[in-house]
This record gives sequence, structure tokens and C-alpha cells, in this order.
Amino acid sequence: MATSSSTLRVGVVGYGHLGQFLVGRILKEGSGAGVSLAFVWNRNTNKLKGCVPDDLILSDLTTFTDRKCDVIVEVCHPQIVKDFGLQFLSQAHLLVGSPSALSDPTLNQKLQQAARQHGRTLYIPSGALWGGLDIQRLNDSGTLKALFIRMSKHPSCFRLTGDMLSDWTEGEGRRVLYSGSVAELCPLAPNNVNTMAAAAMAAGALGFAGVQGEIVSDTALSDYHVVEVEVTGSNGFSVHTVRRNPAKLGAVTGSATYNSFWNSLLVCQGHGGRVHLC
Repeated sequence: MATSSSTLRVGVVGYGHLGQFLVGRILKEGSGAGVSLAFVWNRNTNKLKGCVPDDLILSDLTTFTDRKCDVIVEVCHPQIVKDFGLQFLSQAHLLVGSPSALSDPTLNQKLQQAARQHGRTLYIPSGALWGGLDIQRLNDSGTLKALFIRMSKHPSCFRLTGDMLSDWTEGEGRRVLYSGSVAELCPLAPNNVNTMAAAAMAAGALGFAGVQGEIVSDTALSDYHVVEVEVTGSNGFSVHTVRRNPAKLGAVTGSATYNSFWNSLLVCQGHGGRVHLC
């Protein structure tokens, strides 16, 4: 296990926008930040050539055990967490960039059991979630009563299953696409609601079924995403935050989330055997 005085060896699974950002930053700044690359995997290996040193490219993900690393960062797709999460935790800490996968209660339980069994940490990045650690503290103290999250984006920024948004037109304004439990929402928008999934992990007592979420398509939001969080505690306590995350049209991830994810990666040390929001 890496310590604060050693280099954190990182395996990156996925080379989309977020994966490219993390790999590029590790290659450029890693030595100064105490981070190095163990491997990079992408479904399309050709995308890595010329961008990642050849000796760091992993062509077959099933051979990841050949590359010694301290933490594996998944920034690919929830299916990777389902297919490889248990194997990853048997070898290293796991930073789950697609926590919507954890809305599957069986998978969630198995991953937490594996973390305890192997003394590894299941890291959940805060991403665009503001106040996640405060939510976790309320949860741990037994005073968290309710949690609601609304995510509003331009329709081009959503990646939804089915045809929920196939008929949108520019200038139509605001449309509520879904309102209900985060457990039911995650399969509908697995790439868009990782912020909600992180919140559901922080609010363990409520769980995915108990946390309420809403996604809103709004053609007026051409420059940023909006994330609203409403927390209700005991004795009349409540908090309402509104975060505007700059984002280009069509961007699934807001720009501020990239640096948030980098900061999450830097703390992936020394929390073995548990779930840790970072």
C-alpha cells in the first residue's frame, strides 16, 4: 500500500475526456505530485497510440494484475465496474468514476465486502457534488433525514437510455425528464448522474432508493450545468446549495469536475477496508 512518502502508482481504465485529462496531468505533473502511471487501458487501443507511452498501454484488461499499482481509476463505463470491480479490489484500491453502477444493491454489497476482505478502499469521487463530506457526516451521526438533488443541463449534454430526449428542439426551454428515486434514475442516465450516485453513497442510511433525484433538460443552459442539493436533518436543520459548473454544449462532464477528480485521486491513500468519499 502506498504511503504519503511514496509514489502512488495509478492504473487508468478508460480514455475518454476525463481519462485523457488524468493521464495527461499525471504524465506532466505526476512526479511533483507523487503520482505515476502503471498502465492505461481503453476499449479502442488505437486511441492511445501516440498519446500514451507504448510501455504503459494495456491492450488486454484481464492482464492488469501484471502491472503493479496502488489504485485503479475507472473512468470508462458502469459495466466495467460490474465486470472487473471485484478483481480490481483484490489487487488495489479502486476509484470509481462511474458510481451509478453502485445503484445495483448486490454489486454495491459485494464491492464493499471485497474492500473489507482485502483491506482496500472503495473510493467515491465527489465530482460535481458540493458538500458531500457534510452529507456523510450527517449520515454517520444518524441525523440525515432526507436528500434531494436536481441536475439541470442543456439537452445535448445528456446521454440517456431509450428515447426520452429524442424529440428535443432548440429553444423549447425547461423540461423535467425524471423525478424520483436515484436507484431508478441511474439505469436511465448512467453517464449523467454520477454526482447523484456519489451523494447516495455518502447518504448510506438513505441509500439509492431513499435519495430523491431529478434531471431537467433546459435549452437555456448553454454555458453551464446546474446542480442543486437539498439536505434535511433533524430538528429543522436544512441546507440548499446551487452549483453552476461551466460546460460546453454536448459536454457530459462540467469543466470544474476535472480538477475535482484530480484532487480526489491525490487522496487515494491510506483508507483501507472501507468506502471513502473523496
